[in-house]
Amino acid sequence: MLKTLRGSLLLLITAIIWGTAFVAQSEGMNYVGPFTYNAVRTIIGGIVLIPVILLFKFTPLRRTLAAKSAFSVKATITGGICCGFLLFIASSFQQSGIKLTTAGKAGFITALYVVIVPLLGIFFGRKTSLKIWICAAAAVAGFYLLCIKEGLTVSKGDLLVLVCAFFYALHIMIIDRFNEEKADGMIMSCIQFFTAGLLMTICMFIFEKPSLSSIFAARTTILYAGIMSCGVAYTLQITGQKYTPPSAATLIMSLESVFAALSGWLILNERLSVKEFIGCVLVFAAVILAQLNIKTKSKQTNGEDAYEKEVS
Repeated sequence: MLKTLRGSLLLLITAIIWGTAFVAQSEGMNYVGPFTYNAVRTIIGGIVLIPVILLFKFTPLRRTLAAKSAFSVKATITGGICCGFLLFIASSFQQSGIKLTTAGKAGFITALYVVIVPLLGIFFGRKTSLKIWICAAAAVAGFYLLCIKEGLTVSKGDLLVLVCAFFYALHIMIIDRFNEEKADGMIMSCIQFFTAGLLMTICMFIFEKPSLSSIFAARTTILYAGIMSCGVAYTLQITGQKYTPPSAATLIMSLESVFAALSGWLILNERLSVKEFIGCVLVFAAVILAQLNIKTKSKQTNGEDAYEKEVS
C-alpha cells in the first residue's frame, strides 16, 4: 500500500512538471524562435537521459526487465530515429502554436492525442469501440467550445497545436511498433531526442537567426523544459509506474493538461471564459474515458515507454 502511494505521488509530480512545462515553453517564445527553443532543450533532454540510462542499467528494475526481454539493437536505433523524426514534427507544430495561443489551451488540445490514437487504429484494421466514438464526439465538442470563435473560425495557434496532437498520436503508434520489436525504450528515447534535436538545429539556422544572447535570456525556461520535463519527469515516470497499476498511472499522468491550465492561470494570468472552461472539461472527460478503454503502453512495456508525452 505504501509503495503504491509512493508510486502515485511520483506520477503526480511527473504530471505537474509536464503541465507547468507548457508555461515554460510559452515564456520561452518571448526570447527565441520555436526551432531554436526546441533544438536546445531537446538536445539537453538527450544529454540528461544519458546518466539516467547508466543509472537504470545497474538497478534491479533494469536487470529484471533485461532478463525478461532481449533488447534488439536494430529496433532500438531504427525506432529512435523514426520517433525522433515524428517528435521533430510534432514539437515544432506545438512550439509554434504555443506562441499564438495560451499554455492552458495548448495543454488540453495536445491531450487529444489520447483520443486520436485509437481512431487512427481504424486505418490499421483495428476495431474501434462505441466508447471511443463517444470520446471522439466529446473531444470534438470540447475543441469547438475551447477554440472555435464567432464565424466558425479557429486561431492559427490552436490549429497548429491540433496538428501537433495528430503527430504525437503517430509518434505513440510508432513507439508501440518498435516496442513489439524489442527495442530498448530508454535508449530509443535518448536517440530520438538527439535525432529531433539535430533536425531542429538545421531548421534553426535555416529559418531563424539564433544568438547566444537570446538563448541565454531564455535559459531558465529552456533548462526547465530540457532537464525537468525530459530527464527528471521521465525518470519519475519509470519509477512511479513500477509501483502503480497501469490504469491508475495513465489517469494520474493525464492530469498534465489540468496542471497546464492551472499554471497558465497562476503564472501567466491566463483566463478562460465559461465557454472555454466547459470545452476543457469535455476534452479532459474524453481523454479520461478513452484511457479507461485502452490497454496503455505502460502495461505493455512495464515502465519502458520511450516518450509518451508530448515533450512538454
